[in-house]
Amino acid sequence: MLGDLGADVIKIEQPGQGDDTRRWGPPFLDDGSRDSAYYLCANRNKRSVAIDMAAPAGADLVRRLAAMSDIVLENFRVGGLAKYGLDYDGLRAVKPDLIYCSITGFGQNGPDRDKGGYDFLIQGMSGVMSVTGRPDGEPGGGPLKAGIPITDLSTGLYATISILAALNHRNRTGEGQYIDLALLDSQVALLANQASGWLNGGVEPRRMGNEHPAIAPYQDFTCADGDVLIALGNDRQFAKLCGVLGVDDLAVDPRFAVSGTRSDNRDALFAIIKPIIADMTSAALIAALDAAGLPCGKVNTVPEALNLPQIAERGLVHEIAREDGTPVKFLGFPAKMSRSPVSYRRAPPRSAQDTAAVLEQELGLSAAEIAQLAAAGIIAEQL
Repeated sequence: MLGDLGADVIKIEQPGQGDDTRRWGPPFLDDGSRDSAYYLCANRNKRSVAIDMAAPAGADLVRRLAAMSDIVLENFRVGGLAKYGLDYDGLRAVKPDLIYCSITGFGQNGPDRDKGGYDFLIQGMSGVMSVTGRPDGEPGGGPLKAGIPITDLSTGLYATISILAALNHRNRTGEGQYIDLALLDSQVALLANQASGWLNGGVEPRRMGNEHPAIAPYQDFTCADGDVLIALGNDRQFAKLCGVLGVDDLAVDPRFAVSGTRSDNRDALFAIIKPIIADMTSAALIAALDAAGLPCGKVNTVPEALNLPQIAERGLVHEIAREDGTPVKFLGFPAKMSRSPVSYRRAPPRSAQDTAAVLEQELGLSAAEIAQLAAAGIIAEQL
């Protein structure tokens, strides 16, 4: 995200190993690199430099790069970089206004600070899986993770927001700062209304499948030839739905007329409207709902979603070529910015492909010095 917004991002990788996600496949890019599609989705607009930071000479290279940078992001375990002098205290000594963001599983303090964290673990530990999936007792019931790495993604969003706020603070005051961000904290923060219901109402959230815990109807319904999503947020929309389904009397029925009581009596409501919807085709229902201005749609597969005319019009799918011409397709940054539009300048790099160029251009190392570091195993260059 920071790269899309214009940042020059230098990605530090382990020589001979690289980013673990390069091997998180299949599928893999068929260009000889064997880089996974998983890796490709998050590494555009970066330059890859392979440095062995465990070696003093390697740590010094990273320190020198940090000294000429605005931001350092790291996701080592708590204290993992201190032994190399690459923790916040070590780097702000050479760059006092540095913005340093540490992303860990559980944060820099607390009883779990030393544990490793992965998306799946945090989805379960945070309570998200307790409210995701079919209700207990139903076929397929039980805790379920989201189909995307929602913890990793939301933590990345919080990191970007925090870094931009820190940049704004530095622009005003000249001060850098340290950002301590945890996967668990980020995911718990996303509990939003589910947590608020427990904190303020004493109601423990539960798995409800595709139903909404507070409003109804707000879920999927089965038609004669497929499923349709209906998402209504107020009583006016509910009255319109009643008109579409030919049950106008429900809009004034005291059980259903007001959102709160309608939610409490959802089973009685569904017993009436589900058979009506089941006799309709999905196309006919969607057409009628669209005509009434009601939020609706179908459950698309990923290929169907990426092929939507709306997505094409919004220009979300992009393609960029690697140096050898291999195309890489990706989903772009969603915001359309009128004065500072995003840009896609670099395809996801091969491991270590920019080592020599970065060390020469940014640190002024000579070809001989770079060759000497490579021979000593301090750095790796793409062959």
